This record gives sequence, structure tokens and C-alpha cells, in this order.
Amino acid sequence: MKALTSWDGELMRHMFAAGTAWLQKSAGEIDALNVFPVPDGDTGTNMLLTMRAAMDEAYRVGDGAGEVVQAMASGALLGARGNSGVILSQFFGGLSSSLSGKKSIAVEDLARALQVASVKAYKGVNRPVEGTLLTVIRDVAEGARGAVEISDDLITVMGFVVRAAKDSVARTPALLAVLREAGVVDAGGQGLYVLLDGALAHLKGEGEELQYRRPMLATSGLPHATRLPPMAAEEAHTWGYCTELLLRGEKLDTVRLRRRLQRRGDSLMVVGDDSLVRVHIHTFDPGGVIHVATSVGVLHQVKVENIDDQHKDFIQMQKVKAPPVNIATVVVVSGDGLAEVFKSLGATAVVSGGRTMNPSTKELLHAVESVVADSVILLPNNKNVVPAAKQVPALAKKKVALVCSESIPQGVAALLALDYGASLKTNVEAMEKACSAVRTVEITRAARPARLNGGRVKRRQPIGFLDGKLVAAGDDMKLLVEEVVGKALQDGSEVITIYYGADTEGSEAEGIAEVLRSRYPGVEVEVVCGAQPHYNYLISVE
Repeated sequence: MKALTSWDGELMRHMFAAGTAWLQKSAGEIDALNVFPVPDGDTGTNMLLTMRAAMDEAYRVGDGAGEVVQAMASGALLGARGNSGVILSQFFGGLSSSLSGKKSIAVEDLARALQVASVKAYKGVNRPVEGTLLTVIRDVAEGARGAVEISDDLITVMGFVVRAAKDSVARTPALLAVLREAGVVDAGGQGLYVLLDGALAHLKGEGEELQYRRPMLATSGLPHATRLPPMAAEEAHTWGYCTELLLRGEKLDTVRLRRRLQRRGDSLMVVGDDSLVRVHIHTFDPGGVIHVATSVGVLHQVKVENIDDQHKDFIQMQKVKAPPVNIATVVVVSGDGLAEVFKSLGATAVVSGGRTMNPSTKELLHAVESVVADSVILLPNNKNVVPAAKQVPALAKKKVALVCSESIPQGVAALLALDYGASLKTNVEAMEKACSAVRTVEITRAARPARLNGGRVKRRQPIGFLDGKLVAAGDDMKLLVEEVVGKALQDGSEVITIYYGADTEGSEAEGIAEVLRSRYPGVEVEVVCGAQPHYNYLISVE
């Protein structure tokens, strides 16, 4: 490859546009790393939106390198989102101040500009913390300074820069306890690495290939988290409000403004110049922050968000992104409500199916192969699904155990018996035992006329099954439920769980539950919206 000894603004636009596109592909994964300093929005998304604002301005100016970087710095400052976005705007602000007026840049210019960018980024943060985006920016600058001593080729130097970013991201858990405890790397640093990696790919002529690939994220080599980060478990903590604003004025004093805001909150950033300043702070008094700001300039782009709400979303995201367990479970259910029930119990994958909609062996095999675990337990939850499920263990490339649950209540009992710390064999035995301890009541309407114990069942008449056998019919749905549940109860029965279907009113189910509670005071009765089709009620008796 021919050596590239200088950049102009046009090339710079294209390389950072490629980097932004590369960042977009991994923004969601970067969001999931966001554990420091608080769950303040989404780092990957914030950096992406900041870069889009920067690129919008970059395409409005000429082709001088200094002119393009200055436009990017201005766009990033105006469009900065979140803590990471503000730091990124400072990064480009430092590049801009160092490259001002230059038509093109060489490796020495790049190395100097990165040093200035690092200093400016650190100055913009009220209390700099190592193991964050700031550290990665500094290490990138150091990598560039060392690279220019051995090469004047910009592509080679950028290769060193990207490697320095990747290595720095991998080291962040060693510098920051919260990352180490969570088993993740810093989200902001990861975002910068991906951005620079995409820019390098464009310089190497690989820009068009990026659309067919996904970024290879930097990893620490540490084991994955086995629990949520401590921050995610602190439900009782209150965070206040993430307050961001843009301030315009004349002779704005960022040092004095920062001093006035220091006691009003945490994560304070006051960056910009004497005419345009970006403020970011976490505070319990956003009104006080706005009052201070309006006393020195004119407000724009004011955003106040409740961090406690963001924190709840963050906790849920961490649960969704939790690392895979050694044993995965694939379950077959019908109905959104039942799907949520099984997911809440820890089911790894849900296959839609059941009565009138039996999934094929191929569908079950696909679900088994898609989960990230070498050992899988398959729960068909319907006797008509069991034959197809029995074919899966022989076809799968993984170790698959079948627990022949023949109903939804049996499947629930089986999942509750699962112990992730036990062996596959031990779990299968425990789950099969749990299935056998459950009695299943199913209430639906007859699809056609039939006979029952010498009597006739009319089409559309409510009918009741106990453990798969038709045992009762009647014209009153509520009385029928009470009758069949009475047949299911045994000495020692402790819990009745009622899952009501998509065509059943919740008030009717609650009414039945109240009758059962009164009739059987020693038995706990629970009501859950299963939203299953065809069956008005699926009821477990344990």
C-alpha cells in the first residue's frame, strides 16, 4: 500500500463518517456496558448522536483539514449528548485548536493535536476518573507520539493509535473497581475505539466492506459478570436529574461558572469558550442550575431527565444482557402473557406453540441451537408437542435433555425446580419430579358435540379437563372451574395458580379466586394473565 503522508479535510470527512457508521453498528452493545458513574443515558447512543451532529457540520465547510475539524468540534459541542458526548466534543475541540488554519496535516500534526485533545478533555471534567474515556484519549495520544518516531505514514500511525485505544479499553477494569466487579470495560472508551477503528478501515480502503461486517469490540479478558453490578442492585438509591444545557453569551467565564455550579451536583462538566458553553450536571435542583445559567447567558437546548427512571431502565437492560448460564432452557408456550411468565422464571428461549399450533422439530432444533449454552433443557409443555421434541436431542450438536412436561403448569413447576449450580442430570431428575407433583386443570369450550359419562356435551359448552382427561361440562364457566379444581385438590395441596386466557375477563378470574380462597382457606390462590388462546383457564394445583 502506498504511503499516505498527509490528510486534507475531504479525507478527514470520509474517515470520520465511516467511523460514525461503524459506531452505529455497535451502539447498542456499548450502551449495555454503561455502569459508570451512574446509569446516565446510553453511552453508545449518546456518542453516536454527538458524532452525527459533528458530521452534519463537517459537510458544510470547505476541504481544509483545520476547517473540517473546527466544524466537527462546533457540531459536537452543539449536539453533545450525555457525559460521554461532552467529553467527545472536547476531544474534537482539542484537535481543532491544534490544527487551526491547516490545509492538510502530517503525522507530527496529528500527534500534537491528540496531545492537546487529551489535555482539553481532562480539563473539561470537574473530577477526572481513571479507567474511563479520558484515560483512553490520553493513551491514544501517547500511542501516536510513539508511532511518529518510527513512521511518517498516516495509515501506519493510525494503526498504532487504534491499537493503543483497544489496549487501553482492555485495561480499564484494572483501573476502576466498578468495571472490574461488573466484568466489563468502559463504555465511553469502547465507543472511541470503535470510532477510530472505523476511520482506520476507511483509510485502508476497507470502507465499503464495513457494511457487511460488525465491529470487534475490545475485551478485558476478565470473566463475565456472574451478577449485576453493585450499582444495578442499589434500588433504594436516588440519583436526581441529569441536567444539560447550551449557554450563549458574551465574555462567558467557564472557570467561574464551573465554580458556581460545583456545589449543586455531581458529574459536572462546563466546556466551551467565551461565547458558547455546554453544561452537564447531575443535580437534585435543576431549577437552581438553570437560574445560575440564565444569570450569565441565554439558554438553549435545555434537557432535564430523571436519572431514577433511567436507572430502572438500566437495571432491566442489564438483566436482559446478563451473561449466559451453563444450562439453557427452551420452552414451548402459546400467548404473550405465558411467554412473559416463563421469561420471568428464567427461560432462555420461548418457542410459540401449543394446542392447534404444534411447532415442528426443525423449529425446536433452531431454538436449541440459537441459545448460548452447551447444555439445553427442552420443555414442550404440551403432550402433542412431545413427539417432535423427542427428535431434537439426536439432531442437536449440543447436549439436549428433554423434560416431558405435558402442560403449562408442569412447565412452570419444572422451571422453578431448576438449579443452575447443579448438573444437567440432577436438574432433569428434579424437574421431572416437580412435573409429577402438579395437577393441571384446563377449561375451554367444546369444539363439537361429544359424550361424557353417559351425557351429551353441546358444541361451545364449557368443558373441564383434569390432567388431560375430560371430567366435567356445564353451562356456567365459573361453577365449572370450581368443580374441576375441587376434583384436583388433594390432601396437602398448598397453591392454586389461575392463568386466564385472552378471551377471559380478569374480573371473572378474580371472582373465581375469591370463591376458592373462601372455600379453601388453607390454600394460597394466585391469578396471572396468561393471555393464552383457546383455553379460558389453565390452572395448576400443587
